[in-house]
Amino acid sequence: MNSSRMITVINGPNLSLLGQREPAHYGNTTQSELIKKIEQKASATGVSIDFFQSDIEGELVQAISRASGSSIGIVINPAAYSHYSIAILDALSAFNGPVVEVHISQVLSREFFRSDLITARAADAFIAGAGITGYLDAIDIVCDMAGENSS
Repeated sequence: MNSSRMITVINGPNLSLLGQREPAHYGNTTQSELIKKIEQKASATGVSIDFFQSDIEGELVQAISRASGSSIGIVINPAAYSHYSIAILDALSAFNGPVVEVHISQVLSREFFRSDLITARAADAFIAGAGITGYLDAIDIVCDMAGENSS
């Protein structure tokens, strides 16, 4: 795997339950189906993917730190941590490369507390409400921002 052409995709809490949890908000695609679609998109784009999911904030911070120096960019769905994690915000701010924050649902039109997106302050781009297609678009955005698109 050529790490100079790798994108780290990070999913936060409860996203391992995709396809089961609140399908009205998150759809019916499972996490394993999502990973397969992301890998297919990455392959077609000429990059590889390092996928990581955890419900634990510190593990997400560590995954962001590991991506530094090995990935051209990060696609992250911090899930509920997006509303209050200064630790994830700081880790993303320290990352040297493009960061795209993705939310499957349109968080800004949901409950009022979801409108404060702390971690998005460190993102170069933000996608919400596009379903899992947001992840696929984020791959293109990272490649464009990193000057890695082959098209």
